[in-house]
Amino acid sequence: MDPTTLLTLLLIGAAAGTLSGFIGIGGGLLIVPALMYFMGMSQMAAQGTSLALMLPPIGALAVMNYWKAGEVDVRASAIMVLAFVAGGYFGSRIALALDPLKVRLAFGLVMLFVAVRMIIQTTRALWIS
Repeated sequence: MDPTTLLTLLLIGAAAGTLSGFIGIGGGLLIVPALMYFMGMSQMAAQGTSLALMLPPIGALAVMNYWKAGEVDVRASAIMVLAFVAGGYFGSRIALALDPLKVRLAFGLVMLFVAVRMIIQTTRALWIS
């Protein structure tokens, strides 16, 4: 794996872990779009890889279905899990130190950003096809 890919996967894992610990959302909200946009994975591969990363809290059966379909990148999941754990720790520390209203605002802004970006890109794709 080249250094740029390794760094990108570590950054995605750290950001998702930090976000998850910071505002209590599932890391998949960030991981799936990040794998699609920064790593060029398909929607299904990004979902499968995200589930493999979060295997213990999500459950083995969902990952098994994606695995059978060939939609799990085990290597990418293993790399991201290391940064995700560290990010979750530090994100939760930050969240506990901040005003809860600021944490709520951050949660809403992240959800809005992800939703708007996905809507714009999907709309463009639909118009092109």
